[in-house]
Amino acid sequence: MKSIVAIVGRPNVGKSTLFNRIVGERRAIVDDMPGVTRDRNYAVVERYDKPFILVDTGGFEPVTEDRMLQQMREQSLLAMEEAEIIIFLMDAKQGLTPADTEVASMLRRVDKPVFYVVNKVDGEKIENEAAEFYALGIDNMHTISAAHNRGIRDLLDEIMALLPDETTPGEDEVTSIAVVGRPNVGKSSLVNCLLGFERVVANPVAGTTRDSVDTFFSCNKKRYCLIDTAGIRRKGKTSQKLEKYSVVDALKSIERADVALIVLNAEDGITEQDKHIAGYVYEAGRACVFVVNKWDTLEKDNKTVGKFVEQIQYEFKFLAFAPIVFVSAKSGQRIHKIMEEAAVVAEQYSRRVTTAELNRVFKEAVEAHHAPLHHARRVKFYFATQVGVKPPTFAIFTNQPDGVLTPYQRYLGNRFRDAFGFKGTPFRLLFRGRERKDLNGRERKTKKP
Repeated sequence: MKSIVAIVGRPNVGKSTLFNRIVGERRAIVDDMPGVTRDRNYAVVERYDKPFILVDTGGFEPVTEDRMLQQMREQSLLAMEEAEIIIFLMDAKQGLTPADTEVASMLRRVDKPVFYVVNKVDGEKIENEAAEFYALGIDNMHTISAAHNRGIRDLLDEIMALLPDETTPGEDEVTSIAVVGRPNVGKSSLVNCLLGFERVVANPVAGTTRDSVDTFFSCNKKRYCLIDTAGIRRKGKTSQKLEKYSVVDALKSIERADVALIVLNAEDGITEQDKHIAGYVYEAGRACVFVVNKWDTLEKDNKTVGKFVEQIQYEFKFLAFAPIVFVSAKSGQRIHKIMEEAAVVAEQYSRRVTTAELNRVFKEAVEAHHAPLHHARRVKFYFATQVGVKPPTFAIFTNQPDGVLTPYQRYLGNRFRDAFGFKGTPFRLLFRGRERKDLNGRERKTKKP
């Protein structure tokens, strides 16, 4: 298991900038507004001598009456408990503050390595002024500039020296599950309910989650990474810069997931934005499960479930293969069904079909219904083979790749799904010209008409 390194500190001291610098890409949202990062943000860092998990946290205010800041403080404390190594980041330009002193006092009671790091040290003058932080009673202090990549390498060298070698190089593959949906449909509450503890900040205010937040956990002896994403609004609604970053981050999270949990609000029914979000999942080629949240709030009869299922299947025709789960994150109703379905669709997402079985089904489909003529020529099929997974991808060799039109592609896809299931996952059909040998023994493809 990889070690966890957590970055903690007051709001706006540059934690997210340092996080991005170490990770090597812009994973955390960075803005001059204090309190931008609200949840712990995870990233697996594998670009140095030893891989580790880096955690970015929200600003740590030791004493506050603001409920949001109190929740951010709780998240920081939880990150400190999870971590093997802590980076306590302070701001040279703001100088030593009473809050820094309070946090340092708490960290002295923590029985794990703590690196005291002063950020925004961009020149010799500020370097000299940073000496005031020794008043914390620390023996060693790092001065860095995360924005300008100053002092980062020395800090990482010392961290590398403390990290143990990975003891489980052959550990099982992790399945990534992204929780996506409109703002305030209950995504963060759903994540907390699935995990059994308050992992992310859940708040009635829409837009509370801004960064995508990763959590690694195990369920039924399988390893997962659960990704809580920011609510995806319509383009016209994302006027604030931070919200635009959040939407982009949520879409990137879909791209790096194996399975997407598309969360719908039972109270609101299906909206146009729900369909847009489902379209993102479909275009990314990800396995998916529809999760209808807040189901406990509706007055129901024996036809309510059937009507809702029919509506989902009608509005999301392109995801008709996705299972549907009706839950309540608030009461925990049927929450266990989510991971059961996610495990099934993840297995289907990685499924391989034997070439013999594939071609048997393919041959039966072609014989039952021949492809229409194309440019007065008959479309001939030779064989099919699976060329990839995540999603399952099949190459079908034919004399006229351009002659296999959409209706016939849909027909073949339906026959494959009837035979092999592929519950919860899309699959792709690629039509290729059959490769032949020329007189010199070189491979050539059939000519297009």
